[in-house]
Amino acid sequence: MSDFFKTLKEPSEGIYKEKMSKFLSFAHPVNTAEEAKDIIKTYQKKYFIVKDYTNKYCDARHVCWAYMIGTNRSEFLSNDNGEPSGTAGKPILGQINSFELTNVVIVVVRYFGGIKLGTSGLIVAYREAAAEAIHNGEIIECHEMSAVEFTFPYLSMNDVMKTAKGNDVQILEQIFDNCCSMKLAIRSDLAEALSKKLSDIDGVCIVGITTMQ
Repeated sequence: MSDFFKTLKEPSEGIYKEKMSKFLSFAHPVNTAEEAKDIIKTYQKKYFIVKDYTNKYCDARHVCWAYMIGTNRSEFLSNDNGEPSGTAGKPILGQINSFELTNVVIVVVRYFGGIKLGTSGLIVAYREAAAEAIHNGEIIECHEMSAVEFTFPYLSMNDVMKTAKGNDVQILEQIFDNCCSMKLAIRSDLAEALSKKLSDIDGVCIVGITTMQ
């Protein structure tokens, strides 16, 4: 399994219009499903649930969404929010798949214009709205990162620091005492090699390797 993945660099927006209906799309990079759900709730509150008529979008009929999480793209969910089954969330998720993205959530807000679009029309509209948000953003390629946590005696400080200051390593936490501890961030595909290198230093004890979110 590759530790490379594609996602969006920053939030982006799009708009699609069809037969007087308006579809506003919002795409966000995220790290967890919980973060995606928080973003979805924000749009639901802003554009659908809140009955504040000073908000020009408060009368939105539907707030539909989809998200994909993880380098293996195995955690995903979509929702039609009252639209006919499979006409909103699934097309949005389909665009995430088409662009091979992950760690992303896309929300599409629909304003009904008075003319029904039919099943095929809705599928096209939600698909194109999601695609617009992606096109208007910047797709980047990232590495999955892991944290290597370990302890070591103070006498091994010099050897540990030589390893910790490598080109691919970032120091996340460090405590210096009689018994020292450190947490390093590194690309997941390099984490085992780093752990082995640290283990070869006298007194180093690896606490664990965890995937970073």
